[in-house]
Amino acid sequence: MKIARIEDREGKRCWAALDDEAQSLRRIGAPFEQWAKIFHERGSAALDLATRVEALSEVRLLAPVDERARIFGVGLNYLSHLTRLGRSKPPAHTIGYIKPQSAIVGPGDKIAYPPVTTQLDFEIELVAVVARALGDEMQASSCLLGYTIGNDISARDAGKKLGVLDVFTQKALDRTAPIGPWITTLDEFGGAGQPQIDMVLRVNGEVRQRDNTSSMLFPIDEILNFVDARIALRTGDLIFTGSTAGVGLEDGRFLQPGDLLEGSIERIGLLSNRIDEKRSLSPARRVGRLGIQA
Repeated sequence: MKIARIEDREGKRCWAALDDEAQSLRRIGAPFEQWAKIFHERGSAALDLATRVEALSEVRLLAPVDERARIFGVGLNYLSHLTRLGRSKPPAHTIGYIKPQSAIVGPGDKIAYPPVTTQLDFEIELVAVVARALGDEMQASSCLLGYTIGNDISARDAGKKLGVLDVFTQKALDRTAPIGPWITTLDEFGGAGQPQIDMVLRVNGEVRQRDNTSSMLFPIDEILNFVDARIALRTGDLIFTGSTAGVGLEDGRFLQPGDLLEGSIERIGLLSNRIDEKRSLSPARRVGRLGIQA
């Protein structure tokens, strides 16, 4: 099943079960916190679906994230990417970061070009959506609702003046993390365990990234346990699971205003966004000691 978050023409927002082939949907009546926890046990019976079928064209797709969710991410998860950056051996463990909700944008929305960077980069990533707390579950991935597509837009020059990585500036900027277009539920990936699905990212029609999630150095179960050991995961939380080779940091081909980014992941769909015009700050806010680009 594919589950989307939508906004109708009257501005009402809700979750819906989507039939992407028929381009139609049925609204979900149950609260997210309730149905997400029991979906893996009861399926569509947990959703309290409306009887009325609506056309997908009558609504706008939103980022498929609950308003109370936290957004986490991990890195160093594809050896091909690390090799192109000069690392020949896998790391001992992954690294993590947190994004604010304000970083998220939905399918079709424009991605901000913040004034604090001149090296805006792309990273297609499989994003895991948590259905329920991991607790003592032996296989962490069995606690997932499913997966969606993410594009972890990053400010690559963050921290260069300091000589250390500024993760806050690189990963937490407003309107720089598109996700969507919907969540594909866990059953469509064969249930719990490591998904083995193709992912591709195009910039202005050119393929820049291509890989399969089976290439992850740290599988989904290990990623979930890594995050949960530090911050207990709960219903609705998202985890960006790392990106493969082909990013702009490797060859200096960074994003520009107007660029079209199209990320596709097998069994999920296509996430399409454009880069907005670069924002500028007023002269009063261009303070070099704050690390703001003049």
